[in-house]
Amino acid sequence: MPTYLVTIGLEIHAHIKTASKMFDGCPSDYAGAEPNTYVSAVSLGLPGTLPVVNQRAVEMAALSGLALNCTINERSVFSRKSYPYPDLPKGYQISQYDQPLCSEGSLTIRRSDGAEKRIGIERIHIEEDTGRLLHADEGGSLIDYNRSGVPLMEIVSHPDMTTPEEARLYFEKIRQILVWIGVNSGNLEEGALRCDANVSVRPEGQAAYGAKVEIKNINSFRFVERALAYEIERQTAVLEAGGTLMQETRGWDEFKGETVGQRSKEFAHDYRYFPEPDIPPLELDAAWIAARREELPELPDARRERFESAYGLSPQDADLLTLERSIADYYEAAVAAAEASGGSPKDVANWVLNEGFRLLKERGEASTRLSERMPVSHIAAVIELIANGTITRSVAKQVFELSFDTGAAPAQIVVERGLTQISDSDALLSIVRDVLADSKASKAIAEYRGGKTSAAQFLVGMVMKATRGQANPQQVRTLLEQELG
Repeated sequence: MPTYLVTIGLEIHAHIKTASKMFDGCPSDYAGAEPNTYVSAVSLGLPGTLPVVNQRAVEMAALSGLALNCTINERSVFSRKSYPYPDLPKGYQISQYDQPLCSEGSLTIRRSDGAEKRIGIERIHIEEDTGRLLHADEGGSLIDYNRSGVPLMEIVSHPDMTTPEEARLYFEKIRQILVWIGVNSGNLEEGALRCDANVSVRPEGQAAYGAKVEIKNINSFRFVERALAYEIERQTAVLEAGGTLMQETRGWDEFKGETVGQRSKEFAHDYRYFPEPDIPPLELDAAWIAARREELPELPDARRERFESAYGLSPQDADLLTLERSIADYYEAAVAAAEASGGSPKDVANWVLNEGFRLLKERGEASTRLSERMPVSHIAAVIELIANGTITRSVAKQVFELSFDTGAAPAQIVVERGLTQISDSDALLSIVRDVLADSKASKAIAEYRGGKTSAAQFLVGMVMKATRGQANPQQVRTLLEQELG
């Protein structure tokens, strides 16, 4: 059987997080609104209306381009793209065609095997979003124009991906960066970020790409991977059976787990692009572009590398702490707060990742709530209480959780609940002797006296349990060794 080559490219559509729509002053945050309540004469395409470009949308799109290593073109042009569907009532979409705002960028993904791969970005252009068609069960369709006119970036990759995993990682990385710099909400369920996946399969040795199939409007990382895996398998089966593939548009049916044909794929000439006569070209000078560059924060990859080099974190911990900018900011603030009490960056990372993330997951809360639930001063206080011997590490976990749930200061919790570490030798010796007299300890005692010193850890655990984790474990170990001879 021949070997087949897979070629994948993504077109990611990202809402630009502005207060108003792309070409008028109508509010753009329509989430949860009643249908057709966030509309205007412009977004409804009424005769005689004129578009006015949203300046902040252009700035944010350029910011995105810089974050994705693109060139910001000093001249770009809006065009009219014929759009014969009812969710954009004026019959055309204002977009950009041959002169986009941004061009030739890239980002790097890290695959599950640890290898890094650079994915090229062909262009980023600005356009207006369409309305939404809602198909009724009885066969009719309704249109909600709230989304019509919302500013949208289309981020078009080069066909550099060869596996569904790479496509998913690329989509995830784009989301991370756009949310990080504040230009997109990252909410896939609400359609603020979605993608079209283009995939073709061809026999190895064939220079020309195979017929391109576009899978439309995927709003989930998992669905991107599953849809591409299915489509690659489908196309391969057609070729192996001697069939011919055609260029077409398909949709992903998540319930059936398969792609479904929708229509033959349009070509650029089908859209009949021509320059938008009501909007002059965008002319951006070097000073304007430099001002956008000044707006860029430290980006996720750079911050991850700094966390590894400056704080000595493992690549895995650095990855987790830079998934979202709010968590990275929180972690650095916690490190600064803990330094006074001798807390190390690694210790802070362990508390954030192990306890903070665990509690957020158990409570069903977003990571953005961590700074509210556990102020950085409270993490620093927990670390200080351990360092000065006030509480044991096992008790510290209790204190952390109580502080997380109640908002009370860790020191207050320790006092009110009597959680101070027991370090008095006489008190501990009495507890140690009681534990050694317990029948449950007899096997471990025999093993220890038989030369298996690791059995002492079981006895330490019994003492810690008897003291609700408050005993000084080092003193307990010493006393046990003394009593056991």
